[in-house]
Amino acid sequence: MMSTLPSLGFAGIGLMGLPMCRRLLAAGYPLTVWNRNPDKCAPLVEAGARQVATPAELCGQADVVMLCLADTAVVREVVFGPAGVAEGAKSGQLLVDFSSLEPTATREMAAELAQKTGMAWLDSPVSGGVVGAEAGSLAIMVGGDAVDLDRVRPVLLTLGQRVTHMGGVGAGQVTKACNQMIVACNALVIAEVVALAKQSGVDASLIAEALAGGFADSKPLQILAPQMADSRFEPVKWHVRTLLKDLDTAVKFSREVGSATPISGLAAQLMRLHGAQGFLERDPSTLVKMYREPASAD
Repeated sequence: MMSTLPSLGFAGIGLMGLPMCRRLLAAGYPLTVWNRNPDKCAPLVEAGARQVATPAELCGQADVVMLCLADTAVVREVVFGPAGVAEGAKSGQLLVDFSSLEPTATREMAAELAQKTGMAWLDSPVSGGVVGAEAGSLAIMVGGDAVDLDRVRPVLLTLGQRVTHMGGVGAGQVTKACNQMIVACNALVIAEVVALAKQSGVDASLIAEALAGGFADSKPLQILAPQMADSRFEPVKWHVRTLLKDLDTAVKFSREVGSATPISGLAAQLMRLHGAQGFLERDPSTLVKMYREPASAD
């Protein structure tokens, strides 16, 4: 069974990458890992993964190289920087990028990688957070060639409950930007709702339960509203900085294609204000602090 499975390389062992890699190992995939902070690879090495010192070395052992990194600049560095993926890549290999990046930059990098090495690119951003990564229930939206997607669909279905081919390279990133516009704007209005309920003397901890199943219901409501109502801001399951980065990506791309995004533009500024007050590395449940108490990251 092991010999029939493709060998995988994975760069980026963070909040999402770690549980994703654990699922891949549990499914029997041969896995090689790299992370800028090598210590974060230790749990995976203990579970059977092989660790390498550079992104280029991932290509030596892998049919498919996967990335789950912070932003466009980091992906560009890991792929094209010194000892990057491009230095080890070979024609016939496939890069699958789970990161949330700028669509235009993704298209440019994919074209450059193909021209230099023959390695194909699938942009495959995910939604579902750490809980979804642990459970294998992520939603994965894919841009790239359908034939390339067919090669790795079984791998992706180890990580997600749904894999949707959205079009050519970059289409996955456009879809993720749309996803994040909805999530971030939702998070901000949930903060307003919880603060309003509490200020009005209503038990805000009942909001999520009361609205469950109605038109206002959503996963962010069910996750964030109880946390906000109870001021439970730990553990950090995702970051304000991530939502801000993705909102900025969406607004920038909307300008490039001439589409208006006024609500997301306002959401980006509110998220930036919150982040500037010391919350960039905190959970988005802290957004409620903007509405009910003096600004403090404590």
